[in-house]
Amino acid sequence: MALGGALAVQYRLYAAQVAGVRRIGASTIRVTFGGAELAGFDGGGRDQSVSLFLPHPGQDAPVLPAEAGDDWFGAYRALDPQTRAVMRSYTIRAQRPERAEVDIDFVSHGDVGPASRWAGRARPSDRVVLLGPAAADNRSVCFRPPAETDLIVLVADETALPAVGGILDWLPADTPVRAWIEVPDAADIQQLPVGARAEVRWIVRGSTPPGSGLLVDAVRAARLPAGTPYAWVAGESSMVRAVRRHLVGERGLDRRRVTFSGYWRQGVSEDALRAEALADAAA
Repeated sequence: MALGGALAVQYRLYAAQVAGVRRIGASTIRVTFGGAELAGFDGGGRDQSVSLFLPHPGQDAPVLPAEAGDDWFGAYRALDPQTRAVMRSYTIRAQRPERAEVDIDFVSHGDVGPASRWAGRARPSDRVVLLGPAAADNRSVCFRPPAETDLIVLVADETALPAVGGILDWLPADTPVRAWIEVPDAADIQQLPVGARAEVRWIVRGSTPPGSGLLVDAVRAARLPAGTPYAWVAGESSMVRAVRRHLVGERGLDRRRVTFSGYWRQGVSEDALRAEALADAAA
């Protein structure tokens, strides 16, 4: 499998297999991937994202184009959707180049969705492919606080919790951090690598639907210390928009100091979101 053109400068395909699986919360399954190729995985940490290609049930490995020159993604999309690999976006929770391993956390919905179904059945030696970084400074790392930042603000739901962990791993231990994290169940609360100057508030959603305003209400009610903050917001799209509007419109943060990403949208599959993005790009 080869990538061509500009894509190959920052990214490459990594063949990998499952090295371990464990449940780390009521809603989260952590899968460790290993393989010789992952020794070259040159991730930038923080919120480093990858595209993960999974096989369909009954397939031994994900089906991908063998060669496609400069249009590898076009060749992938041209394959039969019932046969070609399932493609999903994930954040790397941890990477260990010395052991040729990376960890990815999956939010478990049982058999609702192909990635959740795959993770619930994953076993050692199951084969996957990652489209990931070949250079640590790559555009899939979005958390980039300006040099003069003196406070980090993190707002996330469970889908962005692995990125929060990666960001906290990367930050110096004495960095002032205010974080709000929404999870479905109290059993989803994790031990995070926080320093003495970090404050993390967990919000347990329970039966309240995602994106219902719990996070924006919690942030709105908080007092932030004076200074020059940098905010990173990720998770369900409507929540992300509401928190960004509050930070920029109500608190007056410079919009250039707010990084935001809708990881998912309530009631819409990732395939549909990707199709929307392609249509918008074409338009």
